[in-house]
Amino acid sequence: MASTFLAKFSEVNYADILIAFVLSLAVGLFICFVYKKTFAGVMYSRSFAVSLVAMTMITNVAILAVTQSVVLSLGMVGALSIVRFRAAVKEPMEIAFLFWAISEGIVIGAGMLAVALIGALFIGAVLFVFSLLGGKTPTTKPYILVLHAADDAAEDAACKAIASSVKKQAVKSKTVTDAGIELTVEVRLAGGESTFVNGLKKIPGIADVTLVSYNGDYMA
Repeated sequence: MASTFLAKFSEVNYADILIAFVLSLAVGLFICFVYKKTFAGVMYSRSFAVSLVAMTMITNVAILAVTQSVVLSLGMVGALSIVRFRAAVKEPMEIAFLFWAISEGIVIGAGMLAVALIGALFIGAVLFVFSLLGGKTPTTKPYILVLHAADDAAEDAACKAIASSVKKQAVKSKTVTDAGIELTVEVRLAGGESTFVNGLKKIPGIADVTLVSYNGDYMA
């Protein structure tokens, strides 16, 4: 009596599986590329970018298996229902990329290759457009400037220097203590130049100046 387990190997279309794997890898790499080029956060995560490729391929494997057996699909649903993921999502756009990778894996595994390719290209193009409109260039990218002034005179001098050196500015917080004044300003650099920070430190009464890249939408 022939083994039913071994008999299943002859029922598999290996050409289709190979095409699905290659396409899922290509689409996953494309999603990873779009994530890297459109990333507008503070800390770029290479591990998350690689996980997008893995997520596309893993989902593809799961869907390929599910389409072969209804019993297996029910078992997989039950197994996945007890899995809990605790990793924190740092950027809202990471959720979109995760769903994009998972959706592409599902569509490829289901055999809808045209939908997968057209969807990947269209979504990638939309994200690139929004990235350009959102402004990833140094002239529009927001920064947080934190400085400590000894008195009002030092603060006024620093504010005038900031106004003449940046494209846009907006005071976010001001803390006055016995030790001095802490001023937090959101700035958009003019021409990507940050050398004005060195000049701020030379102003009498300015103890220190810190410029930090920031992912925010406070300014229009």
